[in-house]
Parts: sequence; C-alpha cells; structure tokens
Amino acid sequence: MGAPGDPPEGPPEGGPAGGEDEYRSVVFDESFVRAARLQEFSAQERMADHAPAVRRRPPLRRGLSRQVLILVLLIAVAFGTAIYMGVRHPYQTSAIPQPVEPLRMTVIPLAPEGKVPGHPDAEYLYAHSPAAQYRVGAKGIPLPPSRRTEHFSDSQVVSALTTAKDYIVRSSLDPDVLAGGQVRAVRVLLDTDQLDQFDQSFAHPAADGRHAPTGWLVRFDPAEARLADGQIRVQGSLQAAETDSSTLEVTADHTFVYALRSAAPGASGEVSLFTVRRELHFRFDRDDLRMHTAQLVVSYVQAGPLSCAVDSTNRLHPLLAGQTAKAGGPAGTDPYATGSATALCGSLATSAQPKV
Repeated sequence: MGAPGDPPEGPPEGGPAGGEDEYRSVVFDESFVRAARLQEFSAQERMADHAPAVRRRPPLRRGLSRQVLILVLLIAVAFGTAIYMGVRHPYQTSAIPQPVEPLRMTVIPLAPEGKVPGHPDAEYLYAHSPAAQYRVGAKGIPLPPSRRTEHFSDSQVVSALTTAKDYIVRSSLDPDVLAGGQVRAVRVLLDTDQLDQFDQSFAHPAADGRHAPTGWLVRFDPAEARLADGQIRVQGSLQAAETDSSTLEVTADHTFVYALRSAAPGASGEVSLFTVRRELHFRFDRDDLRMHTAQLVVSYVQAGPLSCAVDSTNRLHPLLAGQTAKAGGPAGTDPYATGSATALCGSLATSAQPKV
C-alpha cells in the first residue's frame, strides 16, 4: 500500500520510497523567482506563433554603493593633493648644489703709531677703550631673529646661524685655540670637502691667501703673549640669506678685544689690549645643515697692534705694553670702524687704542 500522498498506482518506478522527492528541500522564495534570468510567458503571450515558452530577462542593474563612491572620491582627492604638494612644496630642492669653494683669506696686520698703551688692570683698559660697552665672550655674538626663506624653514635658518656662531666661538674665544694648543674643535665644524685645505694650512702655512692658519682661527705665539683676562670683549652681527633653493649664506662681522701680557720670564706685569676684527662668510647646503658643518668661503681679518715686518701667517705676534713698531701702510686704520682696509699692512689708528 502506498504512502500517504503517493499516486493511486503507487510511487514511480525507481523513485524514492515513501514518496520522498529529492528536490523537496529546495525552496523557491519570491526573491529567488524575481532574480531568475528566465521568465515564463503568460498564456496570451504563448498564443502567438512560434513564441518561445520563456523569455530572457534583462540583467539587474546594480550600481556602486554610496560608501564605495565616497571612498573612491577621497582616494582621488588625496592623490591629487599629494601631486600638488610635490610640485609646490616650499622646501623642495630644485637647484643643483654648488661645489664647495676653497677658503679665500686676507690677514692685515695693523701697526701702532707709537708705544702700545699698558696698565696693570685689564678692566681699566677695557673701560677706557672703544670696547667699554662690548659684551663678554659668546654673549657678544647674539643670534638675530630667525626668518624662514622661500626654500628654507625657520629651523634650518636657525641651524645655519647656530653653526656659524659655534665656529666663531671656538675659533676666536677658546683658550686652547688662542694659545695655539689645538685646532680640532674648529676642524670638526667644517665641511668635509674643506678639510684638506685646512690640514695643509697648518702643516705648511703660506701667505698665499689660501693656507694661513690665522685665516681659519685666532691664535697667538704662546712664547710671546698670553691672556691676562679671560673676559674677552666681543661685538658684532650675524646675518643669514638664501642665495638659491639649495644654499644658505651667513655673514659674520665681529670685533674681539683681548687683554694680553708678556709670556717672557721677568717681563713687566702690565697689560695691553689686542684687537681682531673678523669678517667671515659661511655657506650651507642641506647636507651641512643636517651634519652641523659649514663651508667657510671668505675670511677677512684685521689685527693689531702688530709689526708689519713680522709674518702673521701662522701665528699672531702681538706688540705688548710699551713696545713700538714702525708705522706702515696708509693712514691709521680703525678695526672698530665698519669700512674695509685696502692694504696688506696698515696703521692702527690712535682712536682704536685705550686712553691711559
């Protein structure tokens, strides 16, 4: 006897027992039917001659979701902004860096017109000289208010000014450097492409405008003179400017006044003042700014009281209290003035000496 729901004649031959249909578990819901690509024609549509039983439905149009469109738009905007910033970034490097130039130096000794004034007290000499209002040591080398340039940020300009100041302090105020004891503190601040010139200057000094140690730094002959007062007086200025998109230049113009006394045994204890004016031109590329180094391209030095007959290429040989030298060169040159000397030896103006 057949199972309930089976045909009266029983289940089909070869069909599953009990009338179980192998497709009974498949459920065709409304969404499945609507999504079908084939659709049966209506009875009226099938009455037409040669009309097929079914028709193919056009594919469903599925547009991009709003979230996908927004994401694509954001990516496009970000990509466009990156391209624009790459073209218009104010700190990009577009110019080829200039080759490092050798230092050009000029050292001009200034001879006194009479005896070098002296006094037992260095403070007295300072108070009665043009350096009376100068500041002491590195305080006399203040950094100017930094300003960003077209291609260099404010921090990069500050870095250039700071490196230039460090060089000036080490090469003009360090007691060990002044006494001729060491040069490494100055050397490490130079661009590596200038180190050969620096080393050759100290190994083989020459008055050729390229290899004078006194063009790189200030140092005295320790057998002749020594500092009587470590409170060196300083006054001057620093200025930074952009020369092109890959180069900054710093100009330094400072006057240093040293109180010296003789290093010779049994010499008088009187103190005299020695003045050095240094005009230095520094150049910085982006590697220098990163490495805290500088290219020193111009060194213009006036120093006195000195004797023009004594070579000042390697070390300075100051004339001390009571000493004299023959006047030479043009009429008195004042290292406190802003003008530039025009000769390789000049006369130290009387106005540049302390009144004692």
